[in-house]
Amino acid sequence: MGGDNAPAETVAGAVEASRKGVDVVLVGNSDVLSAELAEHAYRLPIVDAPEVIGMGDDPIRAIRDKPNASVVVAARLVSEGSAGGFISAGSTGAAMAAAAVIVGRIKGVSRPPIATIIPTPGSPTILLDAGANPEVKPEQLAQFGIMGSVAASALLNLEEPRIALLSNGEEKGKGRDLEKAAYGLLEAGPTRFVGNVEGRDLATDKTDVIVTDGFTGNVVVKTIEGAATVVSEYALEELSMLPADVQEPVLPAMERMSKHLDYETYGGAFLLGVKGLVLIAHGSSSRVAISNALAMASDGVDRALPGLIAARLAT
Repeated sequence: MGGDNAPAETVAGAVEASRKGVDVVLVGNSDVLSAELAEHAYRLPIVDAPEVIGMGDDPIRAIRDKPNASVVVAARLVSEGSAGGFISAGSTGAAMAAAAVIVGRIKGVSRPPIATIIPTPGSPTILLDAGANPEVKPEQLAQFGIMGSVAASALLNLEEPRIALLSNGEEKGKGRDLEKAAYGLLEAGPTRFVGNVEGRDLATDKTDVIVTDGFTGNVVVKTIEGAATVVSEYALEELSMLPADVQEPVLPAMERMSKHLDYETYGGAFLLGVKGLVLIAHGSSSRVAISNALAMASDGVDRALPGLIAARLAT
């Protein structure tokens, strides 16, 4: 029920994902969701959750005061084992709170990070934290590196992912006290740490996982999304001014490039470090983004991502 385009686009995306083979359960106001499904002449299981947590609600208080809110009920289904995971396009804070309190954190995880996949040449890159923890400690950044390594291995099929720390220079001594301390921990840790990367390296194949704090990561991800949109629009605008016989052979390639750069291709970001699969979708998600987010969540469940992270952290 959460998100700028809910419930119409959310239901439409769920129907699309279901038609592609994803096992979907809708959680929300059953009357509203039934009416939306009727528009598609399609049936999906519905778990009634008549309450809604608004974007202005305090997340922790809301999950306590609204036990029948859709995100709370969805988290409860995951905790009980009735669902493998849940996605939400509503309040990120509420989804994170429900995940941490109801689904529960993996043993040893103090700060679950949001891991988002960004398009880069070659294989995509996972960046974390993309917004869950604005302030972190060096030890938490080192743990993000471990969780990011597991996620890259599972989701991107990489045997030994390269882990890098985002800083304002490539040299070991660059960055704030936070980055300097985290560098040493990552260097001595169990992952394949390749050192610092700068902002300009985000568009290269220099690393597979980038670790940073949630404030910086959120700004970076939104900057990338905005830049990608502008590049795609400019490219298509320039193409439209060319003669038709020139456009025709080039247009398919331009459309593929636009799709590659479109954040909705991935649909959402994983909240790592909790016992179940949790995926945070954009508040402005369209049906395409929701469908893709559900497919990503299903893939994460199939690959047992939370269990892999728990096993790695236990060693």
